[in-house]
Amino acid sequence: MIDRRNLMSTGLAAAASFAVLPTLAQAFELDPKFAPQEVAFDPQYQPGQLLVLPRAHFLYFVTGPGRALRYGVGVGKAGLDFTGTAVIAVKKQWPTWRPTNEMIARDPRTYGRFAGNDYVQPGGPGNPLGARALYLFQNGRDTYYRIHGTTEPQSIGRSVSNGCIRMINEHVQDLYDRVPIGTVVTVL
Repeated sequence: MIDRRNLMSTGLAAAASFAVLPTLAQAFELDPKFAPQEVAFDPQYQPGQLLVLPRAHFLYFVTGPGRALRYGVGVGKAGLDFTGTAVIAVKKQWPTWRPTNEMIARDPRTYGRFAGNDYVQPGGPGNPLGARALYLFQNGRDTYYRIHGTTEPQSIGRSVSNGCIRMINEHVQDLYDRVPIGTVVTVL
């Protein structure tokens, strides 16, 4: 026979299990090929350089002659991606973020809260730039493209961003510690 105490504890347990389901549905497991790993690499690139191959969804940090540390990345949608050579001119931990005016105009449903104001989202775990950001500059000018962490780890290995190069937060933290300001970044 079910008494009031059993009914209440069973009901609370059922309610708690439903509260956990969204968390389980959001569980993410990175494809092992996108985990950081030491790989053989074209010896024409100098140690310390970064090379991004968007079609393959990899970023390479050249560690020595013919060797690189490879990370999986998410990159820009067709037509929104950066190509060329840039330099890391600024590095920030837990950076603030604001979409560009082009992003707001292109997708007002997503970015409408930024329209007509100067709001900047503070850094922190919910910020789209994640834990670290490396700011890409050309000829001393900000390109508005970044190599940064992400709140959407499932985007690694995909072409879905507004142009930036996304990394798993732990991976961008590792890269951040390895590369100094002035590092050359080539995106093919």
